[in-house]
Amino acid sequence: MDFDLVVRGGSLPDGTIADIGINGETIAAIAPALSGTAGREIDASGNLVAPPFVDPHFHMDATLSYGIPRINASGTLLEGIALWGELKPLLTHEAVRDRALAYCDWAVSMGLLAIRSHVDVCDDRLLAVEALLDVKKTVAPYIDLQLVAFPQDGLYRSPTAHQNTLRALDMGVDVVGGIPHFERTMEDGRRSVTELCEVAAKRGLMVDLHCDETDDPLSRHIEQLAYETQRLGLRGRAAGSHLTSMHSMDNYYVSKLLPLIAEAGVSAIPNPLINIMLQGRHDSFPKRRGLTRVKEMQALGIRVGWGQDCVLDPWYSLGTADMLDVAFMGLHVAQMSSPADMARCFDMVTNVNAAIMGLDHLGLAVGKRASLVVLDAGNPIEALRLRAERICVIARGKVVAERTRQDTRLSIAGRPASVNRRHSAHTQAR
Repeated sequence: MDFDLVVRGGSLPDGTIADIGINGETIAAIAPALSGTAGREIDASGNLVAPPFVDPHFHMDATLSYGIPRINASGTLLEGIALWGELKPLLTHEAVRDRALAYCDWAVSMGLLAIRSHVDVCDDRLLAVEALLDVKKTVAPYIDLQLVAFPQDGLYRSPTAHQNTLRALDMGVDVVGGIPHFERTMEDGRRSVTELCEVAAKRGLMVDLHCDETDDPLSRHIEQLAYETQRLGLRGRAAGSHLTSMHSMDNYYVSKLLPLIAEAGVSAIPNPLINIMLQGRHDSFPKRRGLTRVKEMQALGIRVGWGQDCVLDPWYSLGTADMLDVAFMGLHVAQMSSPADMARCFDMVTNVNAAIMGLDHLGLAVGKRASLVVLDAGNPIEALRLRAERICVIARGKVVAERTRQDTRLSIAGRPASVNRRHSAHTQAR
């Protein structure tokens, strides 16, 4: 069989060594040794070949705006929201678009080929919505960009947020968003969950709510989300992002809550870099770190994926669009240190995140879209340990990013040597 492109001899995440044959935008064959000719071959011998990285939680309208108009002095979530409110009137279509496109370039270089971005709808101009819809069209040949209609200032707390959310959805935004814990009262938050889920059900859309992003153990809107998901038949289409209050909740209540989430089929999206940076700011010591109960949810079959959330914006002063950084931090904070848990963290930023976003066309299988990444690592755990270089990124069957492996040459006491951080004997999780 002839192919447009063949990736030769790569190690798949399960340890299988295989060739991957690509025709057009589709994976046409996966086998130990493919025969036939190819328009181009990529030698991936000794390298990990994985599905693309996927980020199910990001804010692309704010990205790369760090320091405009000022820096978040307290480092808190609430000051970040206030700062974003100061920045919004200064936004232009061109600035939002250009920063988002610059971030998408970073993302492609890191093998990040699918992103779900929340976009604030509490500006009556819906300027950011229009800009990111433009970006979505521009990057469609190489990035799956999902947009979430996000009433940042509260569905009820902001006077025009409700109508603007519906306007954004009418314009083509993909997912219903919300922020119940930022409403004026706990009851308003509960009502907003109900109404937003009803909008999603009526329109046949997914719903992804910023849920309980607080250290308050009595913030329990995830319970309402689980209830509405089951009542309205949204199983598999609903996600609760952050869920940081669960870190502080009473253990007895959590023993009731987690089975409800599992029964409803709600996905969870913690954002470890941002959650541990923003949460616990009002604590002295012991200081809470604010990450939700990842392993406990996974033990009950709840789908949990890692999100990036922010890069260089009012809430976070760092970031590089690298989902391996996200997973690396997540495995530390969630204490996922066993080989199986570390391999699971890699799966969370690839296959699990794709499932949360409903991207069934992604994955390493015949018939799936030919989007994949070749990493300078032998297996998923080594990729996490090294935050491995992306040697080659392929999107829709086309090579969109390449780099050569960079080893360091040393000269020590007259002894020439080279350093490669890879270790062939590193544990391979099966």
